[in-house]
Order: sequence, then structure tokens, then C-alpha cells
Amino acid sequence: MSEPRRIDLRTLAPQRWKNGAGLTREIATWPAGASIEDFEWRLSVAELERDAPFSAFPGVDRCIVVLDGAGMELQDDCGAIVRTLRPFEPWSFEGERALHAALPQGPCRDFNAMTRRGRWHAAVDELRHGARVAQADVTLLLALAGRWRIADHDLAPTQALLWDAPHETATVEALDADAVLLHCRLCHDRQP
Repeated sequence: MSEPRRIDLRTLAPQRWKNGAGLTREIATWPAGASIEDFEWRLSVAELERDAPFSAFPGVDRCIVVLDGAGMELQDDCGAIVRTLRPFEPWSFEGERALHAALPQGPCRDFNAMTRRGRWHAAVDELRHGARVAQADVTLLLALAGRWRIADHDLAPTQALLWDAPHETATVEALDADAVLLHCRLCHDRQP
């Protein structure tokens, strides 16, 4: 298996959201050094302390997962609730969709996978037990709760492994009864 890059969310520098309404910590982007306007894919964690609109990303598909806090309500332009997000439940939507995050139960933190539509797509799942992780073009495993073992690597909460190239199938093992692992797969939409 190719060696993954080890990442600790606590060491990532915060940046302002595209619309300036919150903070994000970028885990990885491709191509390396791509701006917020021209990435092919981007993985990040956002911190929400107050109600705020989502930044618009036309032509981008997004998947969001609440990591910490009680969750959030996503509202449309008229204030109607589109979706209530609870911790560890992935939800996918179009990046150009106008959404406003409401935090009726206080601040939260969320994971975001963004892919350029027609070129990449993402699949995000939560794992609570051991599993086999299939090959993808890019794979991120992020420990959310408890400890995990992946081959020769141990992960604690906020720690991640990132394979930015296809890899062999890996076995993940939960070391604690309350363990939760985020599994994000990015696949390139290859044209015939």
C-alpha cells in the first residue's frame, strides 16, 4: 500500500470563508496550491459560531458532515428549513444552492468535501466498526471519536490519513467501543 500523509486538524491554520462569515481549516486541495476559485477538489473543516450563509460555489458538488456540536438547520432564501443536520450524518448538495446555516443549539464544526462537477465526485460515510476500505483516487480517513488502527497507523480524534493516489484496499479497526471514523472517497470522472 502507498504511504498516506498524516494530518492533525489541530495543526491546520484557520482561513476566512469565501464570503467572510466563518473560518475553515483546509485539509487538502488539488491541484496543490489551487485557489478557492479553481480547485478540482477540496477537503476542509469549518467552524461555525453563529448563524451564517454558505458561500456559493457554482459548478461544485458538496458533502457536509457535522463533527462537533448539536447540529445545524439549513434554510433556503425564505427561511424554510431544507435539512436538519445531526452529528456524523453526511449530506450532499449543489454548491450553487443558496443555503443559510442556523445554529439553534449553539456552535458546531463540520467537514466539507467539494468536487468540481463533471470531473470528480465524492462519497462520504461514517464507520463505527472495523471495515475494508476500497481503493479510490483519493481517500481520507478522519478519526472523529475513539481510537482507530489502519495498517501500521494509529489515529486518535482529530487525526487523519490522506492517500492522494490510488491505494490497495485497507482494513480499519476500531480500538474503542465509541469509535467513529469518517471515510471520504474521491473518484475522478474519467471521460471515455
